Amino acid sequence: MQRLKIDHLDSLLLHRPDALMESDQVAEAFDLLYKQGKVRDFGVSNQNPMMMELLKKDVKQPLAVNQLQLSAAFTPGFESAFHVNMEDSQAAMRDGSIFEYCKLHDVVIQAWSVLQFGYFKGNFVGNEKFQALNQVLDRLAIKYGVTSSTIAISWILRYPAKMQAVVGTTNPKHLREVSRAANFSLTRKEWYEIYLAAGNNLP
Repeated sequence: MQRLKIDHLDSLLLHRPDALMESDQVAEAFDLLYKQGKVRDFGVSNQNPMMMELLKKDVKQPLAVNQLQLSAAFTPGFESAFHVNMEDSQAAMRDGSIFEYCKLHDVVIQAWSVLQFGYFKGNFVGNEKFQALNQVLDRLAIKYGVTSSTIAISWILRYPAKMQAVVGTTNPKHLREVSRAANFSLTRKEWYEIYLAAGNNLP
């Protein structure tokens, strides 16, 4: 914090699960940081509901945030929900219904890799591998007077939970452009159109 010239952190997140984590030790560290005024809120990253419940057994402070990978081209959390009680591979529950859990407990979902497909495989906006998706994004960008990237982020924000998008850019112009995603809301039809254009299907 000295290097950043700040006296506190707004949020401190535990990054990635740790099989050897001792929740009582985490609670002790959180208590110390909170009492010293060095951290205001705590959260996690890439953790499922049972991992969060394990932490909550000892941690006194609310887990206010969970950072989860989500983009129009990376939607495994939604696929398992859509394919409940079906035999296809998309019905496999990989995250313990973490999106629904966060909604239920008012946990902010901070989506990361919001313009990426796969696990750091690249940007899908303007990518010829995603022609159908980009056609929809481009058309809606014209309708709303924004960029295609802004539409892709608006798609994330349209999910009815406490949603935030983590945008990794050092370009002020790009940041201003994508921030406009908070100024409008896609229709239900448009949200599902983007979901399907990304190569997903609905039962």
